[in-house]
Amino acid sequence: MSTKRDFYEILGVSKGATQEEIKKAYRKVAIQFHPDKNQGNKEAEEKFKEAAEAYEILSDADKRAKYDRFGHSMPGSGGGYSGHNMNMEDIFSQFGDIFGGGGGSPFDSFFGGGGNTGRRQRKGTNLRIKLKLSLDEIANGVEKKIKVNRLVRAEGVTFKTCPTCHGTGQIKKVVNTMLGQMVSASTCSSCDGSGQIIDKRPAGVDNSGLVSKEEILSVKIPAGVGDGMQLAMSGKGNEAPGGVAGDLLILIEEQEDKHLKRDGNNLIYELYISVIDAAVGTSVEVPSVNGKLKIKIEPGTQSGKILRLRGKGLKDVNGYEVGDQLIYVNVWTPKKLTSEERAKLESLRDSPNFQPQPDGSEKGFFERMKEYFN
Repeated sequence: MSTKRDFYEILGVSKGATQEEIKKAYRKVAIQFHPDKNQGNKEAEEKFKEAAEAYEILSDADKRAKYDRFGHSMPGSGGGYSGHNMNMEDIFSQFGDIFGGGGGSPFDSFFGGGGNTGRRQRKGTNLRIKLKLSLDEIANGVEKKIKVNRLVRAEGVTFKTCPTCHGTGQIKKVVNTMLGQMVSASTCSSCDGSGQIIDKRPAGVDNSGLVSKEEILSVKIPAGVGDGMQLAMSGKGNEAPGGVAGDLLILIEEQEDKHLKRDGNNLIYELYISVIDAAVGTSVEVPSVNGKLKIKIEPGTQSGKILRLRGKGLKDVNGYEVGDQLIYVNVWTPKKLTSEERAKLESLRDSPNFQPQPDGSEKGFFERMKEYFN
């Protein structure tokens, strides 16, 4: 059984690479192993297809997030993109603009046209919105209804083949040189490379044939997302005349919780108990993202002790791990006492049990944290 290589490794980029870095890396690898440059080389052809497969996933924010989480077993398409099953025409049609043209080979101008050129499919602009989520919603995942205004094709608008480029989306020029004929291709200015122009346009519709329309969309937010994370809904952005719609990009804005603080996938709660409860022990309820939790305070608990509730934190959005909830215990000392209370405490002042003991309770914060994580 063959094992697929990591997509980031194929393109030679890190997992934190930007979209521009991924695009540049793909162009470099694709040109290196391009069939026109490696005619008859089956190994180069396979690497060319392999690069296209990697780029198809990593250039799409939604697919990239799924790949980062599940790897090659990502759901939705039988393990990802079937780049090795596509022919060259498919790859050039889908990714040709990476080479600076309208879907053709970057070597067409040197070889007189490789037969791989085609009209460039236009894509509408992306839309961006912010979505505020509570910690409870982040912990368990949530489905939200969101309102967006997007540009869509107006009713009654029809398109026809561009008479300038005859539907190819490109204007080619043949130049005679000492080395023979050379062909250069440029995007058709009449249709902007789509191969189509508006045929019929109802009154009140602009030259693009689009109108603004309010839509209510349902979006499923996975558990474990974080502040500043961006999710993408493919095809839910603005439409393009004769092309495909852009994407809706959703920026997550995490709202601060009244009780719990987030530290990665862990949750932190500051618990205050009385001197008496710390000395004799007690049971208390603490808040969590799944309701109240009852925990036991052992007799002799010292201020600064950290209690760990395994698996009570947040799910990892890119995996299956779950964080913990950490309870930071603080012993609260009263500032005001009645004369009777003061007398009772004074009577215990000289008791050996009320004297600080070198039992580790005097350890500093970093020593306690080291013990906790070990």
